[in-house]
Amino acid sequence: MASMADVLDARDAATYLRINEQTVRRLARDNEIPSFKVGGSWRFKKSSLDAWAGVQEQRSQITVKRILVIDDDPGIRQVVQRSLEREGMTVDTAGGGDEIMPIDGNRRPDLVFLDLKLPGMDGPSLLKEIRNGWGNVPVIVITGFPDGKLMERALNHGPVTLLSKPSTLSQIRDAVQGILGQ
Repeated sequence: MASMADVLDARDAATYLRINEQTVRRLARDNEIPSFKVGGSWRFKKSSLDAWAGVQEQRSQITVKRILVIDDDPGIRQVVQRSLEREGMTVDTAGGGDEIMPIDGNRRPDLVFLDLKLPGMDGPSLLKEIRNGWGNVPVIVITGFPDGKLMERALNHGPVTLLSKPSTLSQIRDAVQGILGQ
């Protein structure tokens, strides 16, 4: 039986783990951290948190994949970012090509999500720049117009994986896992 000193509320668990309290609540709600509810409030056993943190530490020693999401819709960027960060990946986002220019080898991601309809430089033009700067980095084109002229132009710059909008989080994760092997 755990002593009362071994049971923490969400605020204390956040302090103990050195992460944001809202993150602790989200992890508990999503059943990703050992927790239980008492009177509608989340509770955490220190010993369970220690074991969970040890697993997270082992995961962090695995090479973290860096993903770049380029989409002019902030909602889509945020959903994709949160979903992939839950999988342990580092995710950078941009609303268009101007936010990632110039493209150089120092910031090369392991995978790029690219919308085709972007303000300023369109997706196919940006894909050309990506290929020039980052070579054959895998690209997932995410578009609501998979049969359009922009997609046709994008295919001129090498192979891409296609996801149609709207895509489910499961489709996004499966595509990433298929490409990166995670």
